[in-house]
Amino acid sequence: FMDHGIAAKPLGPFAERWAAFRKTGGPVAVIGGGVAGVELAMAMAHALGSKGSVTIIEAKTVLQGLSAPTRQRLLAELKAQGIALEENAEVTYVGGSQVTLKDGRTIEAALSVGAAGARPYPWLAETGLDLTDGYITVDAQLRALTDPSIYAVGDCAHLAHAPRPKAGVFAVRQAPVLTHNIRADLTGAARKRYQPQSHYLKLVSLGRKSALADKWNRSFQSDLAWVWKDRIDRKFMDRLNQPPAMDAPKIPKGAAKGMADALGPKPLCGACGAKVGASLLDDAIAGLPKLTRSDLETTPGDDAAVLRFGDTRQVLSTDQLRAFWNDPSVMARITALHALGDVWAMAATPQVALAQIALPRMAETMQAQWLAEIMGAAGEVFAAEGAAIAGGHTTLGAELVIGFTVTGTTGKAATLNGAEDGDALILTRPIGVGTLLAAEMDMRAHGDDVAAMLETLMTSQGDAARTLSPVANAMTDVTGFGLAGHAARMAEASDLSVEIDLQAVPLFQGAEALAAAGVRSTIWPANRAAVQAQVPDTPRGALLFDPQTAGGLLAAVPHAKAEQIVKDIEQLGHQAAVIGRFVSPEPVRLRAQ
Repeated sequence: FMDHGIAAKPLGPFAERWAAFRKTGGPVAVIGGGVAGVELAMAMAHALGSKGSVTIIEAKTVLQGLSAPTRQRLLAELKAQGIALEENAEVTYVGGSQVTLKDGRTIEAALSVGAAGARPYPWLAETGLDLTDGYITVDAQLRALTDPSIYAVGDCAHLAHAPRPKAGVFAVRQAPVLTHNIRADLTGAARKRYQPQSHYLKLVSLGRKSALADKWNRSFQSDLAWVWKDRIDRKFMDRLNQPPAMDAPKIPKGAAKGMADALGPKPLCGACGAKVGASLLDDAIAGLPKLTRSDLETTPGDDAAVLRFGDTRQVLSTDQLRAFWNDPSVMARITALHALGDVWAMAATPQVALAQIALPRMAETMQAQWLAEIMGAAGEVFAAEGAAIAGGHTTLGAELVIGFTVTGTTGKAATLNGAEDGDALILTRPIGVGTLLAAEMDMRAHGDDVAAMLETLMTSQGDAARTLSPVANAMTDVTGFGLAGHAARMAEASDLSVEIDLQAVPLFQGAEALAAAGVRSTIWPANRAAVQAQVPDTPRGALLFDPQTAGGLLAAVPHAKAEQIVKDIEQLGHQAAVIGRFVSPEPVRLRAQ
């Protein structure tokens, strides 16, 4: 089935496949004759019209569990729409152009859709829990009979006290009870019982703008029923797609004057969105004592310190991130790669890392578990790059903060200065991290967009760095000050200006739409104020000042070599691009168009 068929859920892949299929049409096989399969078959038959036919294949009897009047109405509707039925027909093979049944017959199908309803996952049988027909048996408080510390709801659960069919209406109403009972276990309060309703409304779309309503063993069919169903469905989906915005932080009672202005209108972002602004850092660095060492080759403000030992240079850098994700393993992996970025940007090979970890105050057993997850994930990242974690420091604090000090070695370090007039500017990774994380915190980001971004942030750029190092005249990594900030600093250090082609800059999926909606990280205003730049007031322009975490490498490369370098990096699996060029000094350090 996986080679040629498509499941009706999850909706995303099915919707893409269906949209492509509608352009050509053809015979369709719907595997599963429950309400969902029948409803889907009628919808597809209506959409295809004369461009295709639909057959429902059911291993047992179509539309089991419905009242007799409702079942008869739906069977009559299927017949009227010309939808074929194959009952008591078990599918043994799904091919590219036909479906093979157990009795040897074949059903022509250019598209085969799985809508067979709920099936228990096989791994449940390995849990040791009490199961009923493969589903976890739970009591009235939704706890597994075998282990009361485990809760199960929805399609994976069987209600021992009140068996019900697998239907979303029950799962939705189990959620508040589940939430209450978990909180009760943590606080010592009394749990609630879940008592499912005896009857519930079923609204079945008939493909066109008409629907059949069923409750209390009675049914009626009308266009009004479809309007009713459409309104219910849209209201439910809107609550998923447009959850309520996160409230602004409340000012404590008796707070000093000006605290509201200091805190701002939104919660503090995590990761590089929590950085101190570039201008404040520059002022602090300017006040450092003027200490010179003959073996120190860089000054404060570059990606890392470079110490000379004969013909070898040792690079030393440190980074830490305020947690933005609740999984310690994910945070550790991203932070480790983020810290390695400075070493890679200096054209160095990672050597040794020291960890600095602040755990939220928690029980010692949880401290041990979190530390094991953090060090395990980080250890994998550093080991893959040939580096070792040599130790570090831990403490308890208000929230999770992970940091790493990393060293590396190189013959010649790449720094911010060194870009030449005419050099191409290469970026190895999309931007938009800060915007997506700010939107996620405000419950406005799409889950698929955030998941895709996290997958990228957990991907090493060591191979891209090794490709760039031999040819880059100057290099850095794009982090908290945003693409504009880091590009401008490279231009300033090289006594040049830089031009950026906005349309060439790769963006994470969803970032531009969120920027258009006004989503900004908390450091965005400071990033914008810190750069002398001419940038269009557009969503893409705004994203140039978006803080990045584990951001891409940014390199000045001779123009003649840039195209091939980008191709080489793309073959490694990175979304690289030439995004601009360095030019002779102009009144503004950075110009974008």
